[in-house]
Amino acid sequence: MKSPPLTLVLGRVGFASITLLIFGFLTGRRLPASLPLWGAFLIMGFLNNLIPFSLIVWSQQHIQSSLASILNATTPIFSVVLAHFLTNEERLTVNRSAGVLLGWLGVALLIGVESLGGFDLQIVGYAAMLGAALSYACAAIYGRRFKGLSHIAVTTGMLCCSSVMMIPLVLIFEQPLALHPGPTAWGAILGLSVLSTSLAYIIYFRVLATSGATNLLLVTFLIPISAILLGVFILGERLGWNALGGMLLIFTGLIAIDGRLLKRMPPLKGWLPQNRIRAGGFAAQKEKH
Repeated sequence: MKSPPLTLVLGRVGFASITLLIFGFLTGRRLPASLPLWGAFLIMGFLNNLIPFSLIVWSQQHIQSSLASILNATTPIFSVVLAHFLTNEERLTVNRSAGVLLGWLGVALLIGVESLGGFDLQIVGYAAMLGAALSYACAAIYGRRFKGLSHIAVTTGMLCCSSVMMIPLVLIFEQPLALHPGPTAWGAILGLSVLSTSLAYIIYFRVLATSGATNLLLVTFLIPISAILLGVFILGERLGWNALGGMLLIFTGLIAIDGRLLKRMPPLKGWLPQNRIRAGGFAAQKEKH
């Protein structure tokens, strides 16, 4: 029996919210009282929790976890394109544009051009993972407005709003009261909520405030590697040549977008504009507000 995705997401954000509320109470921390700020928490929860969590849980019922993690690595590719149009600090340069192109070639190779001729749940699963990556990229850019606020307060507010939004969706579309999860399922949900959500988002907002949206999303370099290892050795998954080739192209694109490795390479005179490379790396991006 497949897990109901919305119920699983509610368990994740709900227990994470409870954990942070208890922590805040024990440490004497107070949540902000500003209504506009809570409106911003609501939008952040929608972009960073409700949409991507729901899409990822549903997607992984139809595609391998390894493939899902590789597609999730496209988040910085979405981020640099959105940042070019939505911010004044992070502009597309030659190496970033090349990285975007390489990344999308990798996605096309991974999915397979021939797959686009049909329509099945696997294709929808791929699309759902790309939708989650796009939502994460939007959230990273939107979340820059929380700079200067307590990371714990922002995380708690966002997760509480996510929980409130998830409750009616779960009651309308699923039957959570009919479920009878065992100890293993409860342990997985608690680990996912406390470690992978509460603690992870505190770190997330701290890095976002100090390093910027695009730099933050470099963590997607690590997700496919760990997910592939776990998928192969624990779930018995096997990746085809197109998945490995697609991952290589996506990673090459991310390296080009980052730019720091290119800056360390010897100058390629005559065809590579070095001034663009110096301005294009993640390391050059600084928050100005």
